[in-house]
Amino acid sequence: MSTRIGILTSGGDCPGLNAVIRGVAKAAYELMDDVEIIGIIDGYRGLIEGEYKVMKQSDFSGILTLGGTILGTSRQPFKQMRVIGEDNVDKVKAMKANYKKMKLDCLLILGGNGTHKTAALLADEGLNVIGLPKTIDNDLYGSDVTFGFHTALDIATEAIDRLHTTAASHGRCMVVELMGNKTGWLTLYAGVAGGADIILLPEIPFDMDKVVKAVKKRAESGKAFSIIAVAEGAAEKSEPKKRRERLAARAEAGYKTISEKIAAAITEKAGCECRVVIPGHLQRGGAPSAYDRVLSTQFGAYAAGLIQKKQFGVTVAKVGNTITQNKLSEIAGKAKMVSPDDQMIVVAKDMGVSFGD
Repeated sequence: MSTRIGILTSGGDCPGLNAVIRGVAKAAYELMDDVEIIGIIDGYRGLIEGEYKVMKQSDFSGILTLGGTILGTSRQPFKQMRVIGEDNVDKVKAMKANYKKMKLDCLLILGGNGTHKTAALLADEGLNVIGLPKTIDNDLYGSDVTFGFHTALDIATEAIDRLHTTAASHGRCMVVELMGNKTGWLTLYAGVAGGADIILLPEIPFDMDKVVKAVKKRAESGKAFSIIAVAEGAAEKSEPKKRRERLAARAEAGYKTISEKIAAAITEKAGCECRVVIPGHLQRGGAPSAYDRVLSTQFGAYAAGLIQKKQFGVTVAKVGNTITQNKLSEIAGKAKMVSPDDQMIVVAKDMGVSFGD
């Protein structure tokens, strides 16, 4: 009797998704005698609507270095999973029915925080589920690192590296806005790796006057330029706590992003010519780095081992140098935030980096 494994990728795409899919497949074919892998199209949407395909072994060749996801992805907010909309579809009921219709023995779900909340919901509903931690934000609770983070870090660091030459040549302040709405791991590490002078994170509300002061201090010491790495979710101490209210207040003042507001303040108060750079989706596109290829392969192979041992209701994780697993019920809904006393923060401050606090 064959083992039927369903795989879906959910949420934002990132480098390493295909490497994980390949790792699962190759290890499953080696570990188990009779395996069928079912690729579910476009994440939870495909599971809700019953859109899938039976995959061949050849489908997993040549995808180790491929960015994005061969299965497609979509965003299906967890808050809406139990809400029956105008289409009159009970999403949870539909997913359970399609799981049975596909005759799945288990379902592998590749995604970040929101994806894992739905994975835990499905596990609670009785499905055999295994999660795999994907996000460039590196904010999934219980794992030291998520696949996709290191590749995005390389790209973000290169962006900062390339801004140094223009900033120095023109005596400008360059404000580079990196991804990270709720957590600042990517901005913190890219900022340190790229030699940013100021790093602004969602977890550490900043004082705009202190940011301006840091730029002026550099100018007074003979350094005519500054590099400011800011996470898209960073906020001033004086701004509203709620994101929606904060964005509305900025829009009313004429700013689309926090980086625009920072650049305007520095130009006005420090007299430094500013430019805003937003790498955006470049940060999560393209081929995975060598690190992420290895990590993704480890995660995928480990997941195949869990299937063989029939261990479900868990998500794969890396803790220290060990690939392990956590219970979905214990990590779903929790985010791994940057602590103000994190060792990397301490190192950066020792190097003279300002966090505007």
